[in-house]
Formats: sequence, structure tokens, C-alpha cells
Amino acid sequence: MHTTGLTWTDLNDGFVVAIHIEAKSGEADAVAALLADLVAPTMAEPGVKLFIPYRSPTSPAMFFVFELYVDQAAWGTHQETAHFNACIKELFAPGDEA
Repeated sequence: MHTTGLTWTDLNDGFVVAIHIEAKSGEADAVAALLADLVAPTMAEPGVKLFIPYRSPTSPAMFFVFELYVDQAAWGTHQETAHFNACIKELFAPGDEA
């Protein structure tokens, strides 16, 4: 497990992205795998403080992703990475609504 060592001040300084995802029926495990695979490369980005995907234990098709970047530019840089774009392509396959 990655320990960030962030203080309360660190957690309140930056650019936050919070995402709620509801997986389609039968797709929850695939979504969980996609999000899990995104953690290591995202956390390796220099502008990322935290990237935490959470799967509800009571509603396994529901996911919440909390992301904390040093600034909005770091979020923009993240959106340009190959791992982000591959994940988005899988999550929003043709015919899906964003």
C-alpha cells in the first residue's frame, strides 16, 4: 500500500476531482479492474497527490474516485496520459453515454 505522508494542510491544498461511476449490469468487476490498473501509473505522475478509487461494499456496481492534484494543470496533464485515455476508452465504449 502506498503511504503518502500527506498532512491535513496538504490534503486541503490542490485541485480535487471527485467522480461517481455506476457500472452497467455485469460490468462491475471489469470497472474495478480498470480503476485498480490506473492507480500505479497515476500515482507515479509528478503532479498527483492522491488517486483513490473506492468500490461500495453494499452496492458493488457503485464506485467513487477521489483525485488530488497539485493544481489544475496537473489534472490537465493527467488527462493527456496514455493510461488515462486507455481507461476512458474502455469505460465509455462506443454507444455508451458519458
